[in-house]
Amino acid sequence: MVSDRTKWKAATPLLAAALLLTIAGLAGCTNVEEEAARLTGGDPGQGAVLIRKYGCAACHTIPGIQGARGMVGPPLNGIASRTYLGGQLPNSADNMMRWIENPQGIERGTAMPNLGVSNTEARHIAAYLYTLR
Repeated sequence: MVSDRTKWKAATPLLAAALLLTIAGLAGCTNVEEEAARLTGGDPGQGAVLIRKYGCAACHTIPGIQGARGMVGPPLNGIASRTYLGGQLPNSADNMMRWIENPQGIERGTAMPNLGVSNTEARHIAAYLYTLR
């Protein structure tokens, strides 16, 4: 029969590895958020609040936003890694902010309406979206 002490000794390296991976994962989140903020000049945390305020969840599935399971617009998971935005704009922070502020000005008739998002708000929303890799 294996003693509890022997089981603990065997499990300790696995627990230490799991703890290190968890810490590394949390640190990675911070780096992703810092990179998104640097790219856009916005705050990802404020972006999440604004995404809820403007009702983006009604049309999009958005990771990290409670209830965001909309099926009108494209799902936004991995949007930071996509090549194009709105089907035609090269994916850059400036283009994402332009699209969020004035999608109808870029593609008249697109399903995405102009919601009256200010430039500053678009920066924050884009910062959140750039955390979605």
